[in-house]
Amino acid sequence: MSLKTQLNDDVKQAMRSGEKERLKTLRMVTAAIKQREIDERIELDDAQVLAVIEKMIKQRRESAEQYREGSRPELAESEEAEIAILEPYLPEQLPEHELVEIIDKTIAEADATDMSGMGQVMGLLKPRLQGRADMAEVSRLVRSRLAG
Repeated sequence: MSLKTQLNDDVKQAMRSGEKERLKTLRMVTAAIKQREIDERIELDDAQVLAVIEKMIKQRRESAEQYREGSRPELAESEEAEIAILEPYLPEQLPEHELVEIIDKTIAEADATDMSGMGQVMGLLKPRLQGRADMAEVSRLVRSRLAG
């Protein structure tokens, strides 16, 4: 079953069970997917749908952080509730030791020895880790490996 089909089925299920917050969040995701399909005149595959979901989660994390800094915990909690609804659609996240192993192999593959190779390493890592790791964390780990 494709990710889009699963999302549509979950929208129907949330509607039937009266889960208003879940329904609102899932409709927001499906709308973002449809908007991207219309804008780019393409049919999104699972990897592209994952990218949309990841982007939405990242936006919500940033918003929650800003709300907390602005002393608006109720808004931060709302953003975090949406993240909790979206995260199950992502593939299982890689444990840090596996992530470090993949990063080290990619750095060796790219023959990167300093920060000038960061872009090349990240370019190789992104398709390999899409949806399986937080790319901000990956960037931090690559930076620490190349700087050290």
